[in-house]
Amino acid sequence: MTLLYKADPERGKQWARLFAVKAPDIPFRLWPDIGDPASVRYLAAWQPPDNPAHTLPNLEVIFSVGAGIDQFDLSGVPPNITVVRMVEPGIVEGMVEYVTQAVLTIHRDLFDYALQQQQRIWREMPVRAAVSRRVGVLGLGMLGTAVLERLRLFGFPCAGWSRSAHRLEGVECHAGVEALDAFLARTDILICLLPLTDATRGLLDKRMFAKLPKGASLINVGRGPQLNQQDLLDALESGQLHNAILDVTNPEPLADSHPFWTHPHVRITPHIASATRPETAVDVVLDNIRRHLDGLPMLGQIDRGRGY
Repeated sequence: MTLLYKADPERGKQWARLFAVKAPDIPFRLWPDIGDPASVRYLAAWQPPDNPAHTLPNLEVIFSVGAGIDQFDLSGVPPNITVVRMVEPGIVEGMVEYVTQAVLTIHRDLFDYALQQQQRIWREMPVRAAVSRRVGVLGLGMLGTAVLERLRLFGFPCAGWSRSAHRLEGVECHAGVEALDAFLARTDILICLLPLTDATRGLLDKRMFAKLPKGASLINVGRGPQLNQQDLLDALESGQLHNAILDVTNPEPLADSHPFWTHPHVRITPHIASATRPETAVDVVLDNIRRHLDGLPMLGQIDRGRGY
């Protein structure tokens, strides 16, 4: 009943030490040292190997080491192999921290003050109350829900949009395509936390930006391919959008010549908003292995029809 780890090798060494302490009865292997391929029932990976069922003939479960599974080519994973995304506290805590600082950066005009600093200008701008700045989150999964719970404590009027209906205390919830326009019209800071699917690829485009209030801002912590980059540049140039904070791009990293690097109203970070913490991730995986052995549903088990 071996678990094989195929991701960052340095993190893999931490996983190996934790497994040795917490589950010494489960053999642990680090890719590419897979040992006996027939003994591997569980795979923890950022990207599975090509044709995993051929490489690992008795593989039963693939655990993503990240919150998403869009980096997987599910067409190469047979239906009998269960795919599970990572659901662990470290990912949530990191995302809440990142998005909170991004919203406050926009809310307190720190982009504009940075430009003034470069020009040696000392000039105050009016301070807006949080209650006057409306925040909206695309995606009401684990991460979107946690982000909204934190932001509403600052006094921001908070709303969320998702494909299916949700109810969150203190949050104006919108559901379905027919509710998207109303959600956008009331949103001054738009945060994307949607998974990457065929439906969300290219979603952040000129049509969506046009439905936001003039001067709105964007925070994308979803996936790079969800953003039409030229449409964002055009929206910033016209003033339809004022600022953008992007933790994800397409490709990663961007080319040296890409205008995002030097744009005064764009901040980019190298996909670091949140990351799996080995100590908590291992606990989640071990709990899911126990669930699997007991015939129970695993936490984070994906619906292939939805793609997440």
